[in-house]
Formats: sequence, C-alpha cells, structure tokens
Amino acid sequence: MPEITRSAAAITLLGVLSMTAMAQSPNPDATFEQDREAILAMAGDYKVTFDFRETVPLTEGYTLKDPKLSGGYEIVRVIEDRGDFISLQHILVVGEEGEEFPIKHWRQDWTYEPAEVLSFVGGNAWEMRPVSEADADGAWAQEVYQVDDSPRYGAVGDWTHDNHVSQWTPPAEWRPLPRRDMTTRDDYDAVLAVNRHTITPDGWVHEQTNSKLVLDEDPNVLVREIGVNTYIKDNAFPVEVGDAYWAATQDYWAGVREDWEALEAAGAPFGLTMQGEPEALYQPLLALAGEVEDGTKTVEDAIAEAGDVIAEYTTTDIGTLEERVDRTSEKQDGAY
Repeated sequence: MPEITRSAAAITLLGVLSMTAMAQSPNPDATFEQDREAILAMAGDYKVTFDFRETVPLTEGYTLKDPKLSGGYEIVRVIEDRGDFISLQHILVVGEEGEEFPIKHWRQDWTYEPAEVLSFVGGNAWEMRPVSEADADGAWAQEVYQVDDSPRYGAVGDWTHDNHVSQWTPPAEWRPLPRRDMTTRDDYDAVLAVNRHTITPDGWVHEQTNSKLVLDEDPNVLVREIGVNTYIKDNAFPVEVGDAYWAATQDYWAGVREDWEALEAAGAPFGLTMQGEPEALYQPLLALAGEVEDGTKTVEDAIAEAGDVIAEYTTTDIGTLEERVDRTSEKQDGAY
C-alpha cells in the first residue's frame, strides 16, 4: 500500500474542509427567499394594538407623559410584488358593529439591495439618500408612506433568521413626529427611531425605540420612548369592508403614488409647504378617494385633482433645517 505523504494528506484535508465550508455557507438565493417569505408574512387580517410609553427623561425638568394605548382591526394587502420589490398596504376597519367603515392607513415598500433610500431630513422634508454597495449587499430598504401616500421615513437593514426567528433591524433613522404627538404638542421636532419587525407564530410585531429630538441650535434628546405595535391574526371582523374599499380606489391611489414617486425620482430634496399636521394635504386626497369609491367622480378626474393638490403643497425650495423647525415663525399657517 503506497505511503501517503504529509503534503498529500494536508491537501486532502484542505479539500475536505473547503467542501464542508461550502456546504455550510448560506445560500444567497435561499436567504433571499426567506426574506421574501418574512415580508409577505405581514400580509393578512389582524387585531392590532398600539402601545407607546415614554421611559427615560433626558432633559432637565421633563415629566414623562402618560402611556398611549390604542388598537383596532386592520387588513394588510400585497399590492405589488416584483420579486425584489414588495408593497404592503394597510387599511383599518373601524366603527360600531354593523356600521364599520375603512380608513386607509400606512404603506410599507420593501426593496432588495436598494441603490437609494427615502430619508426624512426634518421639518416635513425628505431626500433620496444613496446607499453604498456594502450597505445594500443582501439588505432590504423599508420605506414607509402616510395615509395620503406622502413619504414618511426609510431605512436599510438585513433580515435575519437565526434560531427560527425572522426579524429586520435597521440602524436608527430620523422620522417625522407621529400623529399622536403632532396634533397635541410642539416641544420636539423629529424622532430618531429604530424600527424592528419580527414575525411571530400569531402574526408579527413592530417594535420601536424612539428618541424624541429637539433640533434647535443645540440639538438634544427630550425623552426616550418604547413602542410595541402587535399584529395578531384575526378575521372576526368585516374584512370585506377594507377589501371593498381597496377594490374601488386602488387605481386612484396608484395614480397618486405616481405623483409622489415623480418627486422622489427628480433627485432634489423636497418637502411640504407647511409644517405641523398636514391636514390641508391629506384631507382632499382622502376625500377624492371617497368620491371615486361612491362613483361620483371618475378615477381620471380624481387623479388629476389630486395632482393639483400635491403640486400646491409640495416644493423643492425647502430652505434650511433651522428655518423649517423655527418655532417663532408663522410656519403653521404658510410656507417656509
């Protein structure tokens, strides 16, 4: 029997180790499909609770506000799936039994290995920020849009699936004030937020770690807040109310999205011509959807009118951050 030399044995061992390592290396295609399954798992019918609690005061003299707890029923529907892009539309179903009605809620868009991501820059303004190849590799951008399909915030992160738990955790990013605070207080200007999405056996959970920022000449954190939005699978409510609304209005909202997407695609930072809660923008857009739903206005006419509203209340002349968050100005009533 021929003697096996030390060098030959080493080469053989290296080959075995290399093959083992290849077998143990993650399959990019398999990981991509796991990511997609996790995102698509957020579609469905849910009972939802929204639980926000300020936890750590970080400015002298600040008193923690009372917790804010609310909830309801919501459907989440896949409105587009191109493989590396998935769009999920949320619609609330609210009202007394037998008198339920739909409310268009937020939208989340997911893009695999994005070249850019929507970024909130303070004071009702946004820009599309380039994403480096290193940050984009294997990652997903989540971009979140408001009830009128206007932008809200975006971030880039990896889905992980360790220990049979699928979750997406991006770095902290700025986002606008939530409506629960936008309509009731004016002591901070933006949220530095980490938004974790975790798929659970009963649905999914959106966890938030929020730092409420004051963006004056000496930026500081007012208080820290924890938020837990829990989506539990539940169809014991009139799901058809939400589905009927979307069936009647989806073409209108597709046209509205095109107007917002044109602003993003133009490349320049853009914003609203008002600060605070933008009711003057979203109320007409939602009202036009109602007219389409009840058949008193054609989709084409409604899209044209919506475009005029969006053009009236948006601008690429966003000024400076200082101007946008200046509490001494008349910003609540007019342009920057």
